[in-house]
Amino acid sequence: MDIEQLDTPVAIVDLEVLEENILRLQRHLDKFGIINRPHIKTHKIPEIAHMQINAGAVGITCQKLGEAEVMAQAGIDDIFIPYNIIGRSKLERLLNLSNRAKISVTADSDFTVQGLSQVMQGTGIELPVLVEFDSGLNRCGVQSPQEAAELAQLIDHLPRLHFAGLMTYPSNETVGPFVRETKKLLEPLGLKVEKVSGGGSPAAWQAQTFPEVTEHRAGMYVYGDLYGVKHGVSMLTQCALKVLATVVSRPTSGRGILDAGSKVLSSDTMGLDGFGLIVEYPDAIIYQLSEEHGHVDFSAHPRAPAIGERVTIIPNHVCAVSNLFNEIVGHRNNRVEVVWPVAARGMLR
Repeated sequence: MDIEQLDTPVAIVDLEVLEENILRLQRHLDKFGIINRPHIKTHKIPEIAHMQINAGAVGITCQKLGEAEVMAQAGIDDIFIPYNIIGRSKLERLLNLSNRAKISVTADSDFTVQGLSQVMQGTGIELPVLVEFDSGLNRCGVQSPQEAAELAQLIDHLPRLHFAGLMTYPSNETVGPFVRETKKLLEPLGLKVEKVSGGGSPAAWQAQTFPEVTEHRAGMYVYGDLYGVKHGVSMLTQCALKVLATVVSRPTSGRGILDAGSKVLSSDTMGLDGFGLIVEYPDAIIYQLSEEHGHVDFSAHPRAPAIGERVTIIPNHVCAVSNLFNEIVGHRNNRVEVVWPVAARGMLR
């Protein structure tokens, strides 16, 4: 089947571009001896995760337990969950998951660490725990090397836990000083920072400039999007995922309506103008989204599309868009080769 025969709206992935994106980052990180642990929150598809591992990734990163459960079920056996796991239900799921795969996690508080230790007691499993520190995003993470060292000591002392290093997002110039100071505090105690896990697609190509970082987590690079293009992560030609949409109305000479609204393109602007780039009409602006309608200003083009014409859209934020689809269609030279269920879609718990 040709992709022009697909009903719209539909998310399509150019398999050649996808494969090259995977290999390009793997080669880059390999060149500098940095471990690649890609974040699957972008694609949520086990088949693509296996492609990343086959290319050289040590394992994967999942943001939520639900994602990790899907990936473990698909045979992936090395999974990092850099998220505070809180509450009995989630802790029991973590325990079950740890019986099926090599799992490591993060924590940024005594509360989280105590819960992890309690659920692992009575098992033969020693859970690797990394201390998350805040590198400026003002999200999760301890705020100082002193806090990091204190939490590392607690992890080391509690039963069935193993202090496995430090983790942050994003990688930036604050990482080095924080890591070095933490190591200085831990060395007299005989505690080693085995791993420093950094992250972010925008930082992936500069990962080698942060010598303390031993592992990198990136997600968006696999598909590419306009945000990544803006920040130099990829070029337009390296954007593998696009959305095919149809012009369903032309209420005025300059305005067109697409069958792709916020339930397809998401509401993320990511600081960009509009809600995606229409490849065939690059000066057009998708200026507004209703749930099922994309409002487009075509006035900058001498010829606007007719009703029934199909257009190709590169999303602003591919992670959000891929999570809106039940399936992704992979094509090679515009011929459909595979249809992948987005198996971990909506796995928010």
